[in-house]
Amino acid sequence: MAQMYRTEYYLTARELARLLNVHINTVRRWSDRGLLKAYRIGPRGDRRFSKESIAEFLASHGCRPCSGNVRREHVIVQ
Repeated sequence: MAQMYRTEYYLTARELARLLNVHINTVRRWSDRGLLKAYRIGPRGDRRFSKESIAEFLASHGCRPCSGNVRREHVIVQ
């Protein structure tokens, strides 16, 4: 049985790149190096990033989401 997940809790590589203000290839590179956990979906292996994995990545690099939740609109960098 295929694993089911709710897509509204996951960001695409492009959405995450926009959120972090980096190039999409940077997000892909972080994922390939294991710095940022990605879930691969579909026959092409598209990446999806959970809010938990994004929050862990931000915390490990001295950044934090503004209200404890990763949201597309707000990220505070320290």
